[in-house]
Amino acid sequence: MSRNHRLVDTALALAVFAGSLGLLAAGPHDNGGGLTALNVVLTAAASLPLVAWRRAPLAVFVMTAAASTVLRGIAEPAGPPLGPTVGVYLVAFASDGSRARTRVTLAVVAIMLIAHLAATGLEQDAFPGVETLFGVLTWGGAWLAGDRTRLRRERMVELEERAVRAERDAERERLLAAAEERGRIARDLHDSAGHAINVILVHAGLGRLHTEHGPAAARDAFETIEQVARETVGEIDQMVGALREDGPRGEVEPPPGLAALDGLVERHRAAGLNVTTTISGDRRPLPPGVDRGAYRILQEALTNAARHGSGSAAVELAFGREALDVTVENPIGPGRAAGGGHGVVGMRERAALLGGSLDVAAHNGSFELHARLPLAE
Repeated sequence: MSRNHRLVDTALALAVFAGSLGLLAAGPHDNGGGLTALNVVLTAAASLPLVAWRRAPLAVFVMTAAASTVLRGIAEPAGPPLGPTVGVYLVAFASDGSRARTRVTLAVVAIMLIAHLAATGLEQDAFPGVETLFGVLTWGGAWLAGDRTRLRRERMVELEERAVRAERDAERERLLAAAEERGRIARDLHDSAGHAINVILVHAGLGRLHTEHGPAAARDAFETIEQVARETVGEIDQMVGALREDGPRGEVEPPPGLAALDGLVERHRAAGLNVTTTISGDRRPLPPGVDRGAYRILQEALTNAARHGSGSAAVELAFGREALDVTVENPIGPGRAAGGGHGVVGMRERAALLGGSLDVAAHNGSFELHARLPLAE
């Protein structure tokens, strides 16, 4: 029990004791009434035990009610017995709400009320009809008030627990969303860096070959290297900055979508890969996730075609009503593997995250990649 609770309980007991002394003084002073030493001791016993109500509320009530019963038998304080009445309220307030405990508590309260009324009747030498009605109303009202307060406290505790759970769930969702975003950034970083490094390697080889015999071609190759490197470094800086714990908040700028397909194809053609594109169906704006995913899949597929193929690749985009079909086919270079590695795994994972699928197959000396991406968000 905290110090604040002890102070509050002590103040409550002293206030009830002071009020009870006032009622005792206001009562008749003949036949053993008034502020005698015995009456003051009984009044203290009927109020001061309230300081320990948090430890044993029912026992404290019984003590105060018993002392008040004895006091009623030898004196006649004015008004209701404050100590037992406050004790009834505290017993109801401290209850756990179970039916068994409530029945036991109500039985004890009823017994002590009967004893109290019997002592009053003996002291007055008459049936305490008015006192009975008043006692039932007073203690019954105290019980109902304590029970309602307990229920209100339990509801407040439940609301606080719900708020804590909601905040914890929101934090968990935020962490999961952050982890998912970091995974997406990592995939984009892999795709972007892999594509850029492949283009740089090819143009570096072309530049080396044309340094002496084709200065203009070498200059174009090095300009392409510079442009791709600058774009890739900027994109990597942005992604790594978002991945850092102390980096800027918010999502990174989304990578380009199929609107940048022409530029992607031109870079590969400039690197020596003969790329043909075929678009069928009603070309229209795509959901952002599908648009970015299709671009990244094409970027990785053309990078693999340039790295493992024999100099050409055929790209086909089919806009259907429910899905976008992406197909990339390229001849397999001599001594090259037909597929696999992290690139295909990453593309398949990206398609799966969009609710689609990605299949690869090698036949007749060609490697074919087919991705199907649903257009629903």
